[in-house]
Amino acid sequence: MPSAAPEAGAVTVPHLLARNVAQRGNKAAYREKEYGIWQSWTWAQAAEEIDALALGLLELGAKTGDHIAISGRNRPALYWAMVAAQKLGCVPVPLYQEAAAEEIAYALEHSGARFAIAGDQEQVDKLEEAREGLTTLERVIYLDGRGLRRYDHSAMTSYADVQAMGRKSARRDEMEARTDARTYDDTCVMLYTSGTTGRPKGVVLSNRNVIETSKNSARFDDLRAGDEVLAYLPMAWVGDFIFSVGQAMWTGFCVNCPESADTMLTDLREIGPTYFFAPPRVFENQLTTVMIRMEDAGQFKKKLFDHYMKVARRVGPALLDGNSVRAFDRLRYALGNLLVYGPLKNTLGLSRVRVGYTAGEAIGPEIFDFYRALGMNLKQLYGQTEATVFITQQPDGEVRSDTVGVPSPGVELRIAENGEVFYRSPGTFVEYYKNPESTASTKDSEGWVATGDAGFIEDGSGHLRIIDRAKDVGKLASGAMFAPKYVENKLKFYPNILEAVVFGAGRDHCVAFINIDLAAVGNWAERNNIAYSSYQELSQHPKVLDLVEGHVNAVNESIAQDPMLAACQIHRFLILHKELDADDGEMTRSRKVRRAVVGDKFADLIAALYNGAPEIYTETEVTYEDGRKGKIKATLAIRDATVVDSARATAA
Repeated sequence: MPSAAPEAGAVTVPHLLARNVAQRGNKAAYREKEYGIWQSWTWAQAAEEIDALALGLLELGAKTGDHIAISGRNRPALYWAMVAAQKLGCVPVPLYQEAAAEEIAYALEHSGARFAIAGDQEQVDKLEEAREGLTTLERVIYLDGRGLRRYDHSAMTSYADVQAMGRKSARRDEMEARTDARTYDDTCVMLYTSGTTGRPKGVVLSNRNVIETSKNSARFDDLRAGDEVLAYLPMAWVGDFIFSVGQAMWTGFCVNCPESADTMLTDLREIGPTYFFAPPRVFENQLTTVMIRMEDAGQFKKKLFDHYMKVARRVGPALLDGNSVRAFDRLRYALGNLLVYGPLKNTLGLSRVRVGYTAGEAIGPEIFDFYRALGMNLKQLYGQTEATVFITQQPDGEVRSDTVGVPSPGVELRIAENGEVFYRSPGTFVEYYKNPESTASTKDSEGWVATGDAGFIEDGSGHLRIIDRAKDVGKLASGAMFAPKYVENKLKFYPNILEAVVFGAGRDHCVAFINIDLAAVGNWAERNNIAYSSYQELSQHPKVLDLVEGHVNAVNESIAQDPMLAACQIHRFLILHKELDADDGEMTRSRKVRRAVVGDKFADLIAALYNGAPEIYTETEVTYEDGRKGKIKATLAIRDATVVDSARATAA
């Protein structure tokens, strides 16, 4: 497809920074909460901080083309580090904050990073452990020096000291020359995939990819310089890079960084973002919190909530879409907004959201509809790292829970004969770093990229519907379609269910592993006078099994009404004795289940689900927070679920 041409002066992120300084230099660009106090930097102040760091890196010997690893929680200084690297013609490589030392070691070795910028002692410790045996990493630069006094500083420098070197540097002309030498097709950033099926791949994104995508997506939703976002998702994730760097630089809106993951919800309420993105898990967790509070509320409040939520589910989405609504219903909804929806959105920090998105995993329709019912303009987008996020988006007035929208501006879609979705766009990645074989197998000579997802484009509306991962969509022994993610998302609508993994490809029927949500089920257990001492004990309590069995049966009733997927009903299930964990290799750092790993690791449990056993004894190796290994031993109960006749369900 023809390449998009850059707009005047908008060739790199540093050029966009300079434009923002010129146009809105005194406007807030970044905020960070530290020690309970919000601190702000204008665009002019942020540019000065970035220049100081870039000049300091220049003094330390940073060369054009160097990779600079960046690891830590969301902080303005780490976003500045990305832009400072770009000013020098270097490539920022953000890493997952929660990644283990061996994962960081792989990224450092693969990228050949000479410098690493770390947020705090924890990140420094992992970098120091990872660098053993590496020859490329020369210097670690740390932002927060607490706990590092007695460390060997021969190859370590504080962020502040690097900036101090930069402020004394006489090489500004050299830095500016490097910035001006960058082109639209030079590398902007390298981001690692989550590694669902193997080693993470380094996705190379150009300035063209980032700027064109940021421009098109910002115009699609009318994003403005006055918007506010909360930067709390992993900096290594492509979504955060586009929202907190690409779109922020393009539109000039303000990026707000919370004090910590623990204070995120409090900080969200204080900022009241107007543009908000969250993966389904965040919305699921918020809904779980709401439901727990309502269970603890008095009888009057509970009835009030239930009554007005019925009104909201019927009226709220229609109002959002600008459809005709009876005056009486508008009045009832306004009263509900005064008594229920408004206070609830305020509690969640979502009162000011003008544009909200969810992506990364499919969101349960019930969860999606709940937020739309409250009057939040929540939409779905479909994307991936290789697309610089955006493949499809939902236009206002065309928002549905069962599609992911129409092609984003500049994106073309096609569906292969086997149902796999392909796209090409200005955001299509350049390559997988040092991996031409994977690049060639993912992107063809005409720029079409295989998404790995199965779906179809609806006639008439042009909306894309994603069924599941193409590799996961299969057939049951009967030949009926098997789409596990569809079932899993329905299960996860229930606040008591944190995670679910469904199996059934090539089998006579489907079975499932369930992870309970400890907070939700623990609260329920307390209200029902159920004593427990651990997750494992609670998960196997007969009343908890009864509770989850009720959820599974309800999901089966729902699935039975879909003739295409009715055979995916769950026949038997068990509740796992441990939560699926990235440290144990069962999930990626972006919280996606590694289905094959889980299947292999718990093969004995799957066998028991299919052989009719009422229970199964198992031993599982786990990794503790300090890196030690241990074993969990448990006897797990297996329950049969109620399977609904699909013909009867459809008729009903």
